[in-house]
Amino acid sequence: MAVTTPEHGLPGHLVDFVGALRRHGVAVGPGETVDAAEVVGALDLLRRRELREGLASALLRRSGQREVFDTLFDLYFPPALGVGAQDVEVPRTETDDGSEGPVDVDALRDLLADLLLAGDEEALRELARAAVDALGTAGASGTGVQGVNGRPSWSAYQALRLMSPETLLARILDGMRQDGDPTDDFTDEVRRREIRDRIARFRKMVQDEVRRRTAEQRGRDQVAKTAVPKQAEQVEFLSAYAEQLAQLRRTVHPLARRLASRLAVRRKHAKRGTLDMRRTLRRSMSTGGVPMKPAYKTRRPGRPELVILCDVSGSVAGFSHFTLLLVQALREQFSKVRVFAFVEKTDEVTHLFEPGAELSGVMQRVLREADLTAFDGHSDYGHALGSFGEFWGEAITSKTSLLILGDARTNYRDPNLAVLRRLAGQARHAHWLNPEPERQWGTGDSAAHRYADVLPMHECRTAGQLADVVEALLPV
Repeated sequence: MAVTTPEHGLPGHLVDFVGALRRHGVAVGPGETVDAAEVVGALDLLRRRELREGLASALLRRSGQREVFDTLFDLYFPPALGVGAQDVEVPRTETDDGSEGPVDVDALRDLLADLLLAGDEEALRELARAAVDALGTAGASGTGVQGVNGRPSWSAYQALRLMSPETLLARILDGMRQDGDPTDDFTDEVRRREIRDRIARFRKMVQDEVRRRTAEQRGRDQVAKTAVPKQAEQVEFLSAYAEQLAQLRRTVHPLARRLASRLAVRRKHAKRGTLDMRRTLRRSMSTGGVPMKPAYKTRRPGRPELVILCDVSGSVAGFSHFTLLLVQALREQFSKVRVFAFVEKTDEVTHLFEPGAELSGVMQRVLREADLTAFDGHSDYGHALGSFGEFWGEAITSKTSLLILGDARTNYRDPNLAVLRRLAGQARHAHWLNPEPERQWGTGDSAAHRYADVLPMHECRTAGQLADVVEALLPV
């Protein structure tokens, strides 16, 4: 078993837990660690729910970190060791000679249905532990999950596939209906949702139990590498699935507020300009010529115009969408914002991102309403830059900040560097945000390095990287 006692006892174990939180992107400082130590000293360690909430209140300072915390808490403060207390007797078939045979899966499903109907959380947790022990190990029901070095290998998929809790919904729903109870559609839908929630919690119990046992074998740190979910700001745009992209979009406004507050601090510090000698000397007349209160020239920064040219093809669309939503939330930092989308051709879509516009499904509207394709529908950066320069080149002036969003993959077509060089020369600032890892720039059909010779290119694989880049580019 890979679980070992820390060299410095419980304080060392808490420090290891805090270190794991830091490695997974949760900022925990010394002050929070001291608070957590006081929580551990004040609470009963056997009351895991109170301990979990106490440590969460001491260690977490931002939203979106709770899922990471809960997963690591279960690894570092597990509810049991080994098989744990087996309060649930697993029903088994009887062989011809009267001895116990394999697990009776049908009887186990009946027991699961009864517990789901009753909604007994503790009994369901014990059943999940027993189900993993009986059905999720090597040789269970003849399926045979292969062990490693003679030790069993645990499988939540196998245990849940054999028990199939989702197929019990109709039976549990019938059990909830009692004589005289209303049977209208609304009541039935409420009951169905409650049953689905209970089934989802049972599935999570099985998955947590498998993760705990695997961590005992392979070590917490090894399991944490794959089991701990990434925070929304650490998810890579190009590999994110639909649910993660939806979660990312929900972080846009909190992220924009943080960036706006940082910008306010930068403006406060940058408010003073160079020393104004004339005003300083005039002030010193009242203090006998001693310059007690120096005067500074007040900076009057103007808000620049922003032009965004974004690739909306394929998986890059998720990155472009998030960036456009972030810019939309920050648009008050600019005097004017114009948005242009492209695949093979470029078309202006500013009206879809105007204040008050409905932003849900906006990328679908961009693809449906804008004129973006000319031939085969594949990305053509050279042609897109050419059409932008031909029809909207006047949008770039000495007051304009140009922002290009895309992976710079040209499908081996002409990158049209001349037009990009002309546009970058006209603009006050020009930057390229690329969602691909920098190590992949220039590979295959990527013209990233060639474009990077014309204007600065920034790696923006995650929302965290994007926030850092956007913060640096915001006007002061």
